[in-house]
Amino acid sequence: MSKKFDSIPMADLVGQYHGIKKEIQKAINEVLESGRFILGPQVRALEEELAAYCEAKHAIACNSGTDALQLALMALGVGPDDEVITTPFTFVATAEVIGILGAKPVFVDIDPVTYNIDPSQIEKAVTKKTKAIIPVHLYGQPADMDAILAVAKKHKLPVIEDAAQAVGATYKGRKVCSFGVMACLSFFPSKNLGAYGDGGMILTADPELEKKIRVIANHGQDKRYHHSLLGINSRLDTIQAAILQVRLRHLDAWSEARMDRAALYTELLKPLDVIPPAIAETCTHVFHQYSIRVKNRDRLQDKLQEAGIATAIHYPIPLHLQPAFRHYGKGEGSLPVAESVAKEVLSLPMYPELEEEKIQYIVDQIAGFLKS
Repeated sequence: MSKKFDSIPMADLVGQYHGIKKEIQKAINEVLESGRFILGPQVRALEEELAAYCEAKHAIACNSGTDALQLALMALGVGPDDEVITTPFTFVATAEVIGILGAKPVFVDIDPVTYNIDPSQIEKAVTKKTKAIIPVHLYGQPADMDAILAVAKKHKLPVIEDAAQAVGATYKGRKVCSFGVMACLSFFPSKNLGAYGDGGMILTADPELEKKIRVIANHGQDKRYHHSLLGINSRLDTIQAAILQVRLRHLDAWSEARMDRAALYTELLKPLDVIPPAIAETCTHVFHQYSIRVKNRDRLQDKLQEAGIATAIHYPIPLHLQPAFRHYGKGEGSLPVAESVAKEVLSLPMYPELEEEKIQYIVDQIAGFLKS
């Protein structure tokens, strides 16, 4: 019988902070002493460090992962009457920014094993209005980029990687963010590389796109008080950049710890009637989430909550069935794999500091529920 715990959170941001507290405080104090709170030198330094880490040539920091996606689409000129192909099984921001710009998100069903967009279904969704494809590297596992890029190349379409959950993951030995014409990161606090507030990043190998994005993100300003484009105000605060520089130094170790904990979960869950996350042979999975599939998901979630175990559902309603997106014409039954997965998926606690005995306790509670 495993040891009982009163409370196990989905993530332990405070505990992680205490492990690097001195480094964080030093970095913040340097910014405070400098007085350069907007576009200080730490912002450009972080851009250079993340570009190198992600095997991209250029990186542009911005206010959030959502802004990163919107800026990428704006840089491509996406607007009314355009279409952008993406997955319905993702956080709302991926499709939200398409609609905000007046374009139409075209949802394609997901692979039943990885839950990433199914490349075999992309081509039939391409029309004369298609302006881009946005695959999402869901839960920390890269999408099948070779197959996606093959369709994109055939139809001369740019690919924007939504890598908000997958910084550091690899596909065939290459880091995500190095495949598409652009890639987008989120630094939301709970992400594998999280800030202590909002933040985001766009990565690209194209110097012209880099210049354009910097202009758009700064009110469309190419020089002081000269606005060549319609833009927005989207900057990463210097303090957040300094924090992220510290946290980036720990990212690989944290990713390894996540993989170790995921492997333990999977081993302990083997005898149980649950479907653990699949890891594609071509990928390294950095486990932003450890999400299982299980029958009677909602009842299991209630049982785990009673046992003090936090869980989450990523995501309970596919985007094509959300009220905000229904007018785009995809009704219930149109994307059956996404709809089926959404009814069964459950994310378990996952963070680098999660102790082995807590994982054992979580699995024991799941086993107890399934036996009953």
